[in-house]
Amino acid sequence: MFKVVLLNDDYTPMEFVITVLQRFFSLDTEQATRIMLKVHNEGRGVCGIFPRDIAATKVEQVSAFARQHQHPLACVMEEN
Repeated sequence: MFKVVLLNDDYTPMEFVITVLQRFFSLDTEQATRIMLKVHNEGRGVCGIFPRDIAATKVEQVSAFARQHQHPLACVMEEN
């Protein structure tokens, strides 16, 4: 299993991070806000834990969506 992790940067708006968490990880507003604040305050936040293929797909989807909206939001996967 692999963790999907969002990494903090100084440019991506908090609202965009919440949108990403809701859209790609099916989180409600409260859960998404909690993870966004963790990313903001601690530099990283775990979005979920998935099998390798699903984690890789989520990382690619989030990365592509961020690029499409011209945000430098980084999303990585790490072995759990």
